[in-house]
Amino acid sequence: VDRIRRFISDRAKIEPRRRSGVCAKHQRALRLAIQRARHIALVPFVPYVPTVGAMRR
Repeated sequence: VDRIRRFISDRAKIEPRRRSGVCAKHQRALRLAIQRARHIALVPFVPYVPTVGAMRR
């Protein structure tokens, strides 16, 4: 999971090839691995953003 998170941005988006530095073949494999990790809830679909208003209630 830690290896997969290296290739995900702070906004929970998959980093592009030019930024991650992997070839096209491995980028496709990485995309599939990230999607599988998201479906089994190891990696979030959306980033965690705490809201200030919700804490006051």
